Amino acid sequence: MMDFWHRSSGFLKEFAARFAVTRDKSPIDSVAELRRFVTSRAAFVAQHKLYGYVKTRMGTRYPAMFEDDLFIQSLNTAKMHVFAACLSDLTIHAVAKATSGLEPDRRNGLATDIYVEGIAEYETQAAGEGDAAKWKAAFAERLAKLNWENVSAGGDAFTASPDALVRWAPIAEELKRFDVEIVRNSVRFAWNEVIRTLRTRLDAEAIQLELAGA
Repeated sequence: MMDFWHRSSGFLKEFAARFAVTRDKSPIDSVAELRRFVTSRAAFVAQHKLYGYVKTRMGTRYPAMFEDDLFIQSLNTAKMHVFAACLSDLTIHAVAKATSGLEPDRRNGLATDIYVEGIAEYETQAAGEGDAAKWKAAFAERLAKLNWENVSAGGDAFTASPDALVRWAPIAEELKRFDVEIVRNSVRFAWNEVIRTLRTRLDAEAIQLELAGA
């Protein structure tokens, strides 16, 4: 049991830091604040839903799994892949809401900057060589196919993160197949609070004024 607390302390401290960020009530009135909101909330949702799913599925075996090096490695790998997907979804949603009416190229540029900087913040934790490059390439491909006006009008941007959690969670496939819809719906539900918070705090006019002067 002591080994569990020692080896999981890093996960718990990181989670506590992400939780503290969710209590911030200040306006999102600059590109820097938008970037900070997107990155921190994507990290929180990724970690919260991944750890919650794994803990629920493993039950009383959960503490013991932190003595397994392979499990720790798998959890770290999953955490980064789920984060990259969460960052992709929330970046698109937030930029769509903050830049209504702007040209697609300007929106693509802002979204790319936010995503690339968000990945860079956690790139040292990527488990696989070349993962960060693959995530950024996938995001660029997603932007190339994106209709910004559809997302601005209410189109669903949260499509990558539910699938990523199902794919990467370190749960046996024969068990995971029973959880697919529950897990996907759990992730979609987690985004509802983030969407409401963004709507309340976002000052889109201030952000667009900043972009106009850039």
